[in-house]
Amino acid sequence: MPPAEVLGLIMEKVGAWRARLQSAGAWVFTAGLEPPDTATVLRVTDGKVSMTDGPFTEGKEYLGGFAIIHVADLDEALR
Repeated sequence: MPPAEVLGLIMEKVGAWRARLQSAGAWVFTAGLEPPDTATVLRVTDGKVSMTDGPFTEGKEYLGGFAIIHVADLDEALR
């Protein structure tokens, strides 16, 4: 996780982005996610469920949240 001073700046930008989406009527939902070390992975193979703790991939980066937006097409989403 980035240091607090870096994360604070990132979150300010995320908040401004969300405000722009809301004012445009495109914002539907956003949410943050827990850190990868809190994950539990479930896999179903041949009707049997296996469960493992922790993330299923190794990496320096991970998904920290997501946003659902309502737009007409990909071009609008990218703008």
